Amino acid sequence: MGKVVLDQMAMQRALTRITYEIIEKNKGVDDLVLIGIKTRGVYLAQRIASRLQQLENVSVPVGELDITNYRDDVEHDKPTETEVTITNSNPNISVKDKRVVIVDDVLYTGRTVRAALSAIMDLGRPKMINLAVLVDRGHRELPIRADFVGKNIPSSQKEKISVLVSEIDGKDAVEINK
Repeated sequence: MGKVVLDQMAMQRALTRITYEIIEKNKGVDDLVLIGIKTRGVYLAQRIASRLQQLENVSVPVGELDITNYRDDVEHDKPTETEVTITNSNPNISVKDKRVVIVDDVLYTGRTVRAALSAIMDLGRPKMINLAVLVDRGHRELPIRADFVGKNIPSSQKEKISVLVSEIDGKDAVEINK
């Protein structure tokens, strides 16, 4: 158990703020698709979609993206097009000509986002891709930045930022561990 930097209410406010910023930047939710990076990014994307439904009365598709085969820190063969999938309850989800928002819990080196971009581009050519993260902790190794950030938490590389979601962890919080 580390030091809590965002409790449940602060996390909820951050996700609500991100939701409003997504609506504003995209001038609504037309052609919008949310893609959550497994695992916790999926739950955050679902929460943003739920808030979009409340605010705009439109159901925005949410996909789950497993970027394991695109990681540059794991030795593997490049996946074929048939191996790249966005899983969700609607198998007809498409990124072609859509406004895609990638959702993740923590932005750190940028390598996970780079892998997600490669996977999405293998699925089709979106109109635009934005990045929403609950926490930006700095220490980028690649020129990647988030368009929507819940909270900037400067941290040392020795520290670990943990995003807890009730669906997995039984509570909502962001903790920093030494």
